[in-house]
Amino acid sequence: MIQETITYTCTNCGSTNIVRNGRNKCGSRQYHCKDCGAYRVLKPKTRRSPRQKATILRACKERCSLRGIQRIFGVARQTVANWIEAHVRSLPDLSQTLLPAQADDVLELDELWSFVGKKQQKRWLWVALCRRTRQIVSFYIGRRDTASCRQLWRGIPAEYRACRCVSDTWSTYQQVIPRHQHTIAGKSSNANAHVERWYNTLRQRLGRYVRRTMSFSKADEQHYRMTRWYIIEYNSEIASLTM
Repeated sequence: MIQETITYTCTNCGSTNIVRNGRNKCGSRQYHCKDCGAYRVLKPKTRRSPRQKATILRACKERCSLRGIQRIFGVARQTVANWIEAHVRSLPDLSQTLLPAQADDVLELDELWSFVGKKQQKRWLWVALCRRTRQIVSFYIGRRDTASCRQLWRGIPAEYRACRCVSDTWSTYQQVIPRHQHTIAGKSSNANAHVERWYNTLRQRLGRYVRRTMSFSKADEQHYRMTRWYIIEYNSEIASLTM
């Protein structure tokens, strides 16, 4: 009979003075180093290939929560969150994804309810959508007040700023948008039908915006990252189809 003895050392300091320390959330055994005090995984899993990482990131945009990603792919939630943060940081600015504006373009402005942490902590997604291209030319996440509407207006690129704007009867739009280019339309007029249709597409991809959902962000940063990620890639897909 042949027996092999494996001696594990601390990956931080190389010491053999380590003891078991249970398992982490993914079920991997951990150790604690008595010399340097480090807590590490005893047998680190092999790193994911770029192709596997891209597959996991795509799953994040299909109404799958971070806990669901962890159950399906066996990747810790914090690891996936770090990947998302790095990926969103590498994305281009919103203005770089837009098609050139035209003189007769019309912008549809509206706001969508969401929340962070619990439903009492409301977060409104303000968007300005170009009716011709169906692209989102500006967005802002905040309260449902004049200050948030003003941030949305400031985010509209200069070439789209002179376009005619259509909104519902919410009073904040009247306080921000110049009168000569603002059209007020009620819900029954279907003047904002394109942006309302875009909301349906958004809800199909991000569970955070479903009206009755258990998928929600616990932090504003993550809520913003997922929203920006979706809008940037949504605009980029439209731009690529017109080339």
